[in-house]
Amino acid sequence: MSVRCVVTGHNQAGKSVFAIDTRLGPVTLASGFEVHRVWGGDSQPHLPSDGTSPPHPLYFPPESGFRFGFFTIPPDARRAAAQIDVASAVAEMREKLPGLFDVLEPKHPRMHTTDTVDFAVILSGEVYLELDDGAEVLLKAGDCVVQNGTRHAWHNRSTANCVVAFSMIGARRVG
Repeated sequence: MSVRCVVTGHNQAGKSVFAIDTRLGPVTLASGFEVHRVWGGDSQPHLPSDGTSPPHPLYFPPESGFRFGFFTIPPDARRAAAQIDVASAVAEMREKLPGLFDVLEPKHPRMHTTDTVDFAVILSGEVYLELDDGAEVLLKAGDCVVQNGTRHAWHNRSTANCVVAFSMIGARRVG
């Protein structure tokens, strides 16, 4: 999937302008996952902005940082059939999506917890969102989730890709 990204900003006179209009390709992993890292920053944004993308090297934002993008979850059966070399998959994830592997639980594949509040909208397909103790909900196109730093995993048990738009805001865990 190619995503068109239009970014507005302000010129030196303070007038609103289109600063960026470009197509973004995905970061693709051998497992079939795709991630479009559209926009982000590691601190609270300041306005006016010229529309320049702030640096955001890690997948997850720090406290007061933010991220916006899309991810594609391939069917579980397709991932299982791919017979991925684990060491290669880990190295690829660390290189292409820094910080993502670090939150994954070794004993519970795909389960992870982040210090973020996530807003997600299912754009196409369907996916199960799993929480603690195996509690699950099936999400379909048009459904949305507000994820408040909970331990979770995504499972695509269908035969088609599931595309999810997301925004993450870095949070402080106090308990």
